[in-house]
Amino acid sequence: MSSTFRKVSIVLGALILGGSIFFLAPKLSKKEAPPRKEVVETPVAREVKVMIVKNSDVSSKLAIQGSLEAFNKVDIFAEVTGTLSNQNRTVKVGNYFKKGEVLLNIDREEAQLNILSQKSNVLNAVTQLMPDLKIDYPESFQQWKTYLDNFEVDSPIKAFPKALNDQEKYFIASKNLLSQYYTIKSAENRLQKYTVFAPFSGVITQSSIQPGSLVRAGQKMGELMGTGAYEMKATLNLEDLKFIKTGSKVSLYSDAVEGTWAGTVKRVSDQIDPNTQSVIAYIGVSGKGLREGMYLRGDLNSRTIKSAMELPIDLLVNQNQVYTVIDGKLALQTVEIINTNADYAVVKGLTDDTLILKEKIIGAYEGLTVKPIELTASVE
Repeated sequence: MSSTFRKVSIVLGALILGGSIFFLAPKLSKKEAPPRKEVVETPVAREVKVMIVKNSDVSSKLAIQGSLEAFNKVDIFAEVTGTLSNQNRTVKVGNYFKKGEVLLNIDREEAQLNILSQKSNVLNAVTQLMPDLKIDYPESFQQWKTYLDNFEVDSPIKAFPKALNDQEKYFIASKNLLSQYYTIKSAENRLQKYTVFAPFSGVITQSSIQPGSLVRAGQKMGELMGTGAYEMKATLNLEDLKFIKTGSKVSLYSDAVEGTWAGTVKRVSDQIDPNTQSVIAYIGVSGKGLREGMYLRGDLNSRTIKSAMELPIDLLVNQNQVYTVIDGKLALQTVEIINTNADYAVVKGLTDDTLILKEKIIGAYEGLTVKPIELTASVE
């Protein structure tokens, strides 16, 4: 009896436990799980190079460019007719001549003989004049005799003695001596044009003659270009004209040749191109390595801008903004663009001691957490 009762008790207990689990299981499954704690990630600060804004007076530079032209360049013309003499140095392209050196020598023998003939006629006329002077103008006879004694056919003709009175002046004029004198002086001056001298040191850039060839008066025989000084024609916008003046300094350089050259604004054209609204400025420059036709670029110091800063142009965002660093984050600030060139921009509107990016960084945006490094007060 007791054994049967014990078995029944065990079975009933198991049934009660199983029923309790059956009824409590849905309630236990509906019990909410405890909330999970969110993990807050701290953003990693990006290291950036920055500089400290220090406003000052900035010399604004205007970018200019143009090609060189020789300052001294002349066409070589013949003013007389004759045969070009054979000479040691010929007028060939590339030949260099110093100032005062003979460029051309045209045969002058015929012209010289003609002058000698005219001088002989004058000598004969004065000789025939002497008896009349001795009788009618004895006071003038001695000075005319001295003139006759010193007369040299091979030397340049000398001026006649000055008449002591009007009667003598009229007498000499009636003998046609003055006309002969001035004809000879003109021929002597023209004789000098048979030799052409270099007006300045330079090289021959054009040549159209050969030794022994006949040249005619008015014929172009070549071109001489000076190598010591050049001018660069630079086109300037009309709005920049007020910043340009004669004497302004320019630093010039070439993209193809190493070196820099100092130039000076020599003059500015008064004529404005109606199509482009631009003017031409002529920049004088000299130095080694320069050649005509060479293309140069340069920076012209045009004006001084108060309380401004010069920045690399690639730091500009949206053309008129720069990134500043405020409380460890990037922020865009609008600036006033005063002037720009190929490399730099002059800006106003930044407060002193403000931190700004020193170099352009990829992926920059407002709010980016950054860590400033390499603080400097200016652009290196």
